[in-house]
Amino acid sequence: MHIFLKRPLHVGLGAFSLIASGLFHSAAAAETSYPLTLENCGRQVTFEKAPSRTVSIGQSSTEILYLLGLANKVVGTALWVGPVLKGYEDVNTKIERLADNEPSFESVLGKKPDIVAVQFQWQVGPEGVVAKPEQFEELGIPVYTSPSDCIGKENSAASDGIRHQVFTMELVYREVRDLAKIYNVQDKGEEVVADLKRREEAARAKVAPAEGKLSAVFWFSSAQQDSDPYMAGKNGAPGYIMSALGIENIIKTDDEWPTIGWETIAKANPTMIVAGAMERRRYPLDSIEAKHKFLETDPVASLMPAVKNGHVFDMDAQAMNPTIRTIEGIEALADAIAAAGLAK
Repeated sequence: MHIFLKRPLHVGLGAFSLIASGLFHSAAAAETSYPLTLENCGRQVTFEKAPSRTVSIGQSSTEILYLLGLANKVVGTALWVGPVLKGYEDVNTKIERLADNEPSFESVLGKKPDIVAVQFQWQVGPEGVVAKPEQFEELGIPVYTSPSDCIGKENSAASDGIRHQVFTMELVYREVRDLAKIYNVQDKGEEVVADLKRREEAARAKVAPAEGKLSAVFWFSSAQQDSDPYMAGKNGAPGYIMSALGIENIIKTDDEWPTIGWETIAKANPTMIVAGAMERRRYPLDSIEAKHKFLETDPVASLMPAVKNGHVFDMDAQAMNPTIRTIEGIEALADAIAAAGLAK
């Protein structure tokens, strides 16, 4: 039994109910005063006015802008892992995709942006494959980077990075609020945050009886068919998902996506395997079909109780990154655990 964990991200109704119940902000947020200067990933970033031409490098950064009602301010996107949020398909098709993976520096400049919103520092950062932030700023283009990729995390061009602090959704909420302030849509930002918090609490309640009884590994991909898989370390977004649902992560390293041998994983005997589903095809085992075939045929993995018992759950890979989709991952995994009879 392979359960695909993918739920649409609906934002709005929960927040409106909070407004109606008086639990949301009773007064409108203050207007942004420009020039606005924010501390962002160890840098001071200044905006002279609300941006009108945005290039977003990273699916999560793009989707946050869409949720904030700012799609009309986006002129180019890049670095996509899977389909856009449900409800934004038509909007997304009207915005130029500069690249499925990393765009060129020149292609970004060609869109004449007045802000570049970045999800990962390995794209735009001290060792960025697209550029360093200073290269944009020298041209008068401010760069805003997702706090979840720099706060408490050490990035390197040679790896996915090491998290010295546990990721929490507060870092994503900070990004939502920062972008809302940059574009002067603070009320919308608070609406988005309130709805995400409500949904997380509802998902936690579904599996509360199973807290402390379950364990898991989150498998993002494998570089080769016969190479060790990239499994989630304890401090990233999957760690937050597991913690929220009272699940033990058998991988204890600070590395965000360490490679761990299947023999080691089998010895730890996790209750479930959560496999990343994505459209990206950078590695042979990006494909969810290839992951399932491996689990069914590998002499070690195929003997694991999690595989034999059908406790292999597919999750949208975007939920495995520190993004707004992490809430979607919590919801979907809670539903799968309940459906499999594990929430007892």
